[in-house]
Amino acid sequence: MLSRKGLVPEDYLLTRLAENVLQPKLFKAKPRKARFVAKNGACNVAHTNIREQGRFLQDVFTTLVDLKWLHTLIIFTMSFLCSWLLFGMIWWLIAFAHGDLDPRGDDFVPCVTDIHSFSSAFLFSIEVQVTIGFGGRMVTEECFSAILILIVQNIIGLLINAIMLGCIFMKTAQANRRAETLIFSKHAVISVRNNKLCFMMRLGDLRKSMIISATVRLQVVRKTTTQEGEVVPLNQIDIHLDNPVGTNGVFLVSPLIICHVIDKDSPLYELSALDLQHEDIEVIAVLEGVVETTGITTQARTSYVSEEILWGQRFVPTISEEDGMYAVDYSKFGNTTKVPTPCCSAKQLDEAGGIARFKLNEGVTLRATVRRRRGSTVVRRSKVETLVN
Repeated sequence: MLSRKGLVPEDYLLTRLAENVLQPKLFKAKPRKARFVAKNGACNVAHTNIREQGRFLQDVFTTLVDLKWLHTLIIFTMSFLCSWLLFGMIWWLIAFAHGDLDPRGDDFVPCVTDIHSFSSAFLFSIEVQVTIGFGGRMVTEECFSAILILIVQNIIGLLINAIMLGCIFMKTAQANRRAETLIFSKHAVISVRNNKLCFMMRLGDLRKSMIISATVRLQVVRKTTTQEGEVVPLNQIDIHLDNPVGTNGVFLVSPLIICHVIDKDSPLYELSALDLQHEDIEVIAVLEGVVETTGITTQARTSYVSEEILWGQRFVPTISEEDGMYAVDYSKFGNTTKVPTPCCSAKQLDEAGGIARFKLNEGVTLRATVRRRRGSTVVRRSKVETLVN
């Protein structure tokens, strides 16, 4: 159930993002606004001025799970200590009220045997709550209050143990732990695919256990202004994915290239290569699915800003067939190669006649270049023949 041993380089197991450190940047980096989602999937949003803090206490279990490990362990340790001290004080008061602390004759029956001080009452409280019986101290039938406190302490101890075990299980089996082995390409690309201008990114799963019912969603986050003049700083626009099945579901056994056709309904329809350098847009990729081994729903996220979208490039293949099986080379996961791509937007491309007109013009340009080269070669040959003669 571990990662694909032998097929995955060790350096890719240490990070969630499969990056190509030698990947050159197409454009020079420029100062921009803060990104909405970080590359590791963390949402860059700070919640301030929350006045109704009591709402977090109404859902104590989720609050404890969301806390850091150190804070959670401190809370559970203090819960046990406080409960032991509280019931230790109660047992000492019962013994004090019944006169168990004073030396009596052999015919005297105490509420709890062998309780002579607060220390012995505290030890008896620990023995009752953690169900450890050393044999020296026990409750007798003399006091009904002692029997009642014994029942109450056992119930409270079971509740604390149940909450602690549940929180520890949920913190160790959190969905974001599984997302650490779901990787995205560092860069996204825009190039021609099937005679259409497409936005593409690559994702993969390093583990052999699959993600069931995996779905991929893309969103564009940008600052927009409505027709009424309202400024929306983080307008989220869904992106339709090119899937023949008609849904966003994927079968994530090997690395996949997620493709979005830039058509009239796309928020990238009017975006050209020059506009991409100056436009503050962010494309968010979200992968959701059910973990096969635990049945817990997991989600992995990343984002691509303008500087991380490469125009005129496509991803290189990573899958090859070796000895009757398919091998995935994760060292090429984020590698791209340049391909002929028009620099205009998809809208301008449609207005000019589509990608077929672009390929036709490209062919004419190449033929003209070849003719010029051939003509220059003929002139050079004639000059050489003249000099020889």
